[in-house]
Amino acid sequence: MRPGRRAVDRWSGAERAGGASPDGVAARPPAHWGLAARGALVEAGGPEMAFDFADRDMVWSELAPTLYAHAAAARWDPATAIPWDRPFTLPDAVEQAVVQIMTYLVENEQAALIVPARLLARVHPHFREVLQLLAVQAADEARHVEVFTRRALLKGGRMGTSSVGGRASLTTLLAEPDHSLASFLLSVLGEGSFLNLLAFLDRHAPDPVTRRVVQLARQDEARHVAFGIAHLEHQATVDPGLRHRLRAAVERRHDALADTAGLNQDVTDALIVMAAGKWTPRAIARGHREVLRLQAQMDEGRRRRLVHLGFPHREAADVSALHTRNFM
Repeated sequence: MRPGRRAVDRWSGAERAGGASPDGVAARPPAHWGLAARGALVEAGGPEMAFDFADRDMVWSELAPTLYAHAAAARWDPATAIPWDRPFTLPDAVEQAVVQIMTYLVENEQAALIVPARLLARVHPHFREVLQLLAVQAADEARHVEVFTRRALLKGGRMGTSSVGGRASLTTLLAEPDHSLASFLLSVLGEGSFLNLLAFLDRHAPDPVTRRVVQLARQDEARHVAFGIAHLEHQATVDPGLRHRLRAAVERRHDALADTAGLNQDVTDALIVMAAGKWTPRAIARGHREVLRLQAQMDEGRRRRLVHLGFPHREAADVSALHTRNFM
């Protein structure tokens, strides 16, 4: 049966919304494609939807489809993946240290949840793998908030302390409107440093629940860092001024936090106690050395990632030194 004239006229101005596969991503999908599936035949007319990020070079990474597939396959269930019922008893000082560290992690992960959730609504849906990856990243952070909170309260205690300086540091992440700069500050510098922190907590975890919680979180955070680096690598190929803008973002954040105290002293003390394992002068001295080693490893990791993004070694060291004392 041949279509009628009306049907023919209806589709006369239609166009394909790129191609369905990642190879078919358009450089600048128009607003009138809106929510159409990538690769669909889009009828002319209809509503236009404005998205802040509708330029391929602003959001895309060739690694996005692979990372999304990995993220979907690697999802874990907090109820079954962690041995919540395994019995253990810790000295009071060590348990209090764990609670304080978990409280600190919750605070940071809440910021890390909000950043991708905000970006998610601003990206043109034509870049569906990026949307999917941001959605999974937000879900990862929500799951981390859940398990860190649950571990903090596992032995019936109360949450630890939250400092003004820590909250101020995280607020600067939420204030960055640029997608690439926000990704850089959060994923490359902040969550990159958190990979070192989570490895430290895994190494010194005093109980099986804490160890498993930080292991699973680290698995997710490594993927977030990989996406941030891949996205910025792509953008650097088309934006010769990117490195200058990245450094300027770090300097603005450093200046904004110049009068704050940085890392909560309660968190520093808790890290020392966890690494010490017990409350004796010799153990505390060992714990202090371990925390200093952690900070050096964080700095080395940031410098390595900055060099990977094209910063000369000396500039990478300068930029890393400006990173917030709150780690994230």
